[in-house]
Amino acid sequence: MRTYLDFEKQIAELENKIQELKSLAEEDSSVEFQDEVAQLEAKARDALQQTYSSLTPWQKTQVARHPDRPHTMDYIRALISEFTPLAGDRYFAEDAAIVAGMGWFRGRPVMIVGNEKGFDTESRLHHNFGMARPEGYRKVVRLLDLAEKFGLPVLSFVDTAGAYPGIGAEERGQAEAIARSTQRCLALETPMMAVVIGEGGSGGAVAIATANRVMMLEHSIYTVASPEAAASILWHDSARAQEAATNMKITAQDLHNLGIIDDVIPEPVGGAHRAREETIARVGDTLENALADCDNVPGDRLRKAREAKFLAIGRDL
Repeated sequence: MRTYLDFEKQIAELENKIQELKSLAEEDSSVEFQDEVAQLEAKARDALQQTYSSLTPWQKTQVARHPDRPHTMDYIRALISEFTPLAGDRYFAEDAAIVAGMGWFRGRPVMIVGNEKGFDTESRLHHNFGMARPEGYRKVVRLLDLAEKFGLPVLSFVDTAGAYPGIGAEERGQAEAIARSTQRCLALETPMMAVVIGEGGSGGAVAIATANRVMMLEHSIYTVASPEAAASILWHDSARAQEAATNMKITAQDLHNLGIIDDVIPEPVGGAHRAREETIARVGDTLENALADCDNVPGDRLRKAREAKFLAIGRDL
C-alpha cells in the first residue's frame, strides 16, 4: 500500500478512485470503466506533475524522509555485483548504521560506504535509523585506508538524520570520530564520489561526504541540523520547522546554486519512491560518468582538488 504525504491529498484521492474502479471492473466484467479510468489517470498525472514541480523546502524534507525511497542497500543490490560486506572498526564493535564493503560497479572494483536506515521496525532498530556511532566512522576510516592501499574508488551513499547523539556515543568520542573520518576523506588519494540519496544531516553526513564530487537527488536535503533542531535552537519552538527549512537553504537546488554540491540528479515525477529502479539507474549513470572524469588522474591531484574544493566553499558569498 502506497504511503501518501500530507501535501499529496488530491493525488491520493484520484489514485484511490482509480483503484476502486479497476477493482469494480475485475468483479464485474460487464461494466466498462475504461474511459473514466483514463480520465482519472490523466488528472492524477497532471496533479503529480504540478505538485512536484513546485515543492517547498519543507515538502522536499518530507519527500527526502519518505520510507519508500531507495536506501543504500537497494543501491548496492542494484548497482554492485559480488558485494562483500566488511564489518567492524577493530577498536570497539560493528556499527550497522553504516554498511560498507567491496564489489564491482559496472566493471570497476570499488569500495562502498553508506548510511542504512532500514525498511521496517526490526531493520530500523538494527541499523539505528542510519545514525552512526563512533565505531561506524572508525570503520569508514579503516576501509578508506584499505581503498587507498588497493587503489579503489570510493562510492558513498548518504542518508542520515545525523550522527547518533546518545551518551555512549559521546563517551566513546563521537566528535573526534567524525572529525577523523572527514579528515581521512580529504586525504584520500583515490577518487571519491558521494550521493545524498535522502537526508544529509550535519557532521554525521559530512563525515562520509567529503568527496571529489558531491551529488544530491533532486528531492533530497543536506543540512547543518534538521529543520526541527534548528527551529528549537533559533526560536525555542520546533513547530517552526517549516520556516527553518526555508531559511536554511537545504534543498539540492539551493545548495547547487551556492556551490556546496556539484550535481543535482533528477528524480522521476513523483519522487524516487514512486520509481525506485529508474532512480537507481540514474544515480548509477551519474556515478559512472563522475568516475570516468577521474580516470588517469594522479592521486595527489585528486587529493589537492578535493581539499581546494572544500576550502573554497563560502569564500565568494
